[in-house]
Amino acid sequence: MVAVAVGRGLPIQTRSLFNSKSIYRASPAGRVSWLGHSAAATPRHRKTCVAAQQRPTWLPGLDPPPYLDGTLAGDFGFDPLGLGEDPDTLRWYVQAELVHSRFAMLGVLGILVTDLLRVTGVSKIPVWFEAGAVKYDLANTQTLFIVQLLLMGFAETKRYMDFVSPGSQAKEGSFFGLEASLEGLEPGYPGGPLLNPLGLAKDIKNAHDSKLKEIKNGRLAMVAMVGFFVQASVTHVGPIENLVEHLSNPWHKTIIQTIANSSS
Repeated sequence: MVAVAVGRGLPIQTRSLFNSKSIYRASPAGRVSWLGHSAAATPRHRKTCVAAQQRPTWLPGLDPPPYLDGTLAGDFGFDPLGLGEDPDTLRWYVQAELVHSRFAMLGVLGILVTDLLRVTGVSKIPVWFEAGAVKYDLANTQTLFIVQLLLMGFAETKRYMDFVSPGSQAKEGSFFGLEASLEGLEPGYPGGPLLNPLGLAKDIKNAHDSKLKEIKNGRLAMVAMVGFFVQASVTHVGPIENLVEHLSNPWHKTIIQTIANSSS
């Protein structure tokens, strides 16, 4: 019949279904207005109402699953397949998304910078999707692959061991005496002067805003990487060249015309 609002000194809008007249009045502390009557609201109900109003979700009005309670950075209740129902699985997915986000951000930065240098003629760097086939004077392809495999394998193994046993990789003797330079803040946030030289977010438990910014930018970067893959497959040029071509004729050089021409 009517809208209900809870709170101290908040304006209450009472809207009848039988007419469009709205009445605003201040609510007493801890009271709920319903059909012109007042009833006491318990602290638990007030807390639930406020939390429901303040919790952003990926789809407004959607109740998030109970295991996504908003405590994780970037948690907007999105899990339509129920992949995070198991707590241990959810912990692993959180770390996997974090690592993929960081790789994607580095990849987007590298692709855009090298493509910009190539398009402007500053350097003869190959386009990003052909860079892996280029022969380097430094070493042959097999040697570079083996070195990368060893270095990345070592780093990923250490990361996994810290995930399984948090803080174990900061113990003395676990990293050639360099543990102080890689002091772990918590899994996924190693910190230390090597990986946190500016000393940002030293209190990692209360760095929710920094974590949120990182995961948001990481998700955007992952979407951008998908766009780069599709662009490379359809146009066979880099993103900067695609942007320049679009700006040269914005009304006729669009994704629709490009896909239509590629399929014909």
